[in-house]
Amino acid sequence: MTSASKQYTSTSTPPSGGWGVWLCRLLVGLLFIFSGLIKANDPLGFSYKLEEYFEVFHVTFLNDLALSLSIILCALEMILGFALLIGIRVNAIVWGLLLLIIFFGFLTFYSAFFKVVQTCGCFGDAIPLTPWESFGKDMALLVLVLVLFFNRHQIRPLVSHKAEVRWLVAAVIISLGVGFYTYNFLPVIDFLPYKIGNNIPDEMKTPPGAVPDEFELTYLLKNKKSGATKTVSDKEYLKSGIWKDASWEVQGDPERRLVKKGFEPKIRDLGIQDGQGNDYTQELLSNPFYNLMVVAYDLRHTNVEALGRLNALAINLTQNYNIRTVLLTAASPADAQAFSKKHRLAFEIFHADGVPLKTMVRANPGIMLLKNGTVINKWHHHTMPDYDALVKKYLQKQ
Repeated sequence: MTSASKQYTSTSTPPSGGWGVWLCRLLVGLLFIFSGLIKANDPLGFSYKLEEYFEVFHVTFLNDLALSLSIILCALEMILGFALLIGIRVNAIVWGLLLLIIFFGFLTFYSAFFKVVQTCGCFGDAIPLTPWESFGKDMALLVLVLVLFFNRHQIRPLVSHKAEVRWLVAAVIISLGVGFYTYNFLPVIDFLPYKIGNNIPDEMKTPPGAVPDEFELTYLLKNKKSGATKTVSDKEYLKSGIWKDASWEVQGDPERRLVKKGFEPKIRDLGIQDGQGNDYTQELLSNPFYNLMVVAYDLRHTNVEALGRLNALAINLTQNYNIRTVLLTAASPADAQAFSKKHRLAFEIFHADGVPLKTMVRANPGIMLLKNGTVINKWHHHTMPDYDALVKKYLQKQ
């Protein structure tokens, strides 16, 4: 029996040392892998979140690197988690985990305390957390990482020294590969409200009896005689009868504060207009027939070649099946018309805010097939179907 084999024959303690260290190692490793994987499922969405932080810290010159940083950060989380689990390069890995969780903890605390980024994106759109929830999660994770840090000498490898490099290379390739794949072919699991099968008008509705947001008004009062000031809520203001006392006057405008979050539709910011500002949201989303929406929120950086192929597809669908095909963009009407004229596009052009367009489909351009407002299918421009495939699968069944 080799010395390595003898090391794992004891039943009193696991290969990693004490049971407490092993439990921390398991929890931290799995959580980092899960966190990285769930964000790597939608790296473009995570890059939008990074751009929010760049704006907060006034480093918007990094926006062009947001996507690359998104893929790298997601991969880094998965690599560190996996390396911890199998126990390779322990000292460097534990230091990396500690620095990363301190950095994340700072970001979530800053977001929560200064109310600047209302969802941190720690687990993507799969598990939305408030900033304070994210900070609490990071602090709990920091405790576990500190246990590993001060007991890192107990963490023993589960693979031989010769195999470490192969395992690490495999982890790097797979971790980066997940992000590159989902960026080029859409998320494997769609957690967004525009996912296949969802009815967009239903996702925009507030059901009867739903509890709305509860707000409170606070007034700053100043006594004309003594100069004393005090702040009271709208309920206190009315109940106390202080409004009848002419010696107290309201200073400035009352402050409106959210007391309790009520029901909020999953889609609350979608409005579609034509170039003249006329609203077409209801008309386009209530179409009882198949209609194709091409989403290109940013025409300056869209894939022009893909739009050309989609344009040819749209012309054939319109001529042969009278399918309505529209282009949704956040570009101004003047810019959109100039772009359409330059590239001889046959789409009807409509406009919407960039935020819902980025949420509809993680591609620029992306394609959505709708019927009665229901998302029948959606594609990245890298995987868009050709005319014959689209007709065979959907239109010949009508």
